[in-house]
Amino acid sequence: MATVLGVAAKAVLVLAPVLLSVALYSPKDFSPVLPPDYSFGTDVYAPRHDARVLASSERIGEGRLPGPEDLAYDAAGGWLYTGCADGWIRRVSVPGGDVEDWAYTGGRPLGVVLSGDGGLVVADADKGLLKVSPDKTVSLLTDAAEGLKFALTDGVDVAADGTIYFTDASYKNNLAHFMVDVLEARPHGRLMSFDPSTGKTAVLARDLYFANGVALAPDQDSLIFCETVMRRCSRYHIRGDKAGTVERFIDSLPGFPDNIRYDGEGRYWIALSAGRTLQWDVLMRSPFLRKLVYVVDTHVVAVPQGLRDGGAMSVTLDGAPVSMYTDPALVHTTGWLKVGDYLYYGSLASAYMSRIDLTKSSIEAVSSSPR
Repeated sequence: MATVLGVAAKAVLVLAPVLLSVALYSPKDFSPVLPPDYSFGTDVYAPRHDARVLASSERIGEGRLPGPEDLAYDAAGGWLYTGCADGWIRRVSVPGGDVEDWAYTGGRPLGVVLSGDGGLVVADADKGLLKVSPDKTVSLLTDAAEGLKFALTDGVDVAADGTIYFTDASYKNNLAHFMVDVLEARPHGRLMSFDPSTGKTAVLARDLYFANGVALAPDQDSLIFCETVMRRCSRYHIRGDKAGTVERFIDSLPGFPDNIRYDGEGRYWIALSAGRTLQWDVLMRSPFLRKLVYVVDTHVVAVPQGLRDGGAMSVTLDGAPVSMYTDPALVHTTGWLKVGDYLYYGSLASAYMSRIDLTKSSIEAVSSSPR
């Protein structure tokens, strides 16, 4: 016991000056807070859960798809499009899995969605909101709103009338420093729209906590957007009596949401980049600990993030959980998309995309459909 106490005393003597230094040190442009609405309560879980999804996942395009983020499916051509870490938008044949380089943005393409003319609209973290025409010409649509430049253009969807809805996760921190934004937990994000007919960019909702994925509702009267830091998704009303207002769609998610996509069959698929853990609960409760992590990570050594249990949750049009796929070894999963009887997903941590055959899933009741 004496030995243990001696070691503890030495540890205190060593750590005390460090903790005091951190307490007195005010990092430039980094001031973490506890968001007022952050949930530490019970998570919302789906009634059906596959907690070992990697065992049933098949790799597609291994080695050819570095960090495939969002996914967009062209049913007419039979292609899945995805943005990669090297600046390329690549497409993958369905169901074959052949990979082609398609268009180079020169930045970091994240959100991708088909446009009405056969091209793509791209939320490029580095460049802004882009349009890639069918001939692969890349053009900038917008990179600022209300005089404030985008730092991390993220999620995107296109309405039937051509209006583009998208998010800037942070006007302060770029993709290389996205974890700084998460640790600071301040509302630097915005939800916006872009009208191609006028070239006007409008801010629809501001003060968002790492605004991420966007998905239009099937009736086009509203959209759902995700806030990663807050572990929640909200509904923005485009038309109707509630036009211009935001209301909660689903809260207390069991992980940190990324992209969200509607599957055309009554469900949204919310990507969970990582699951909620005790480590992150402790960090979120303590701005001081987050400052400590920031200082050590910036000036001393990389701090392990302790991420695990990434995956996805499917929910109804009203936000009721239906099914959930996770795995302890799955992290930074970003976009999940149902195509026929397959569920495709990407991850920033992989060099391939993955897919699950839902006809063989133990938690889905899927009838056979053409692939």
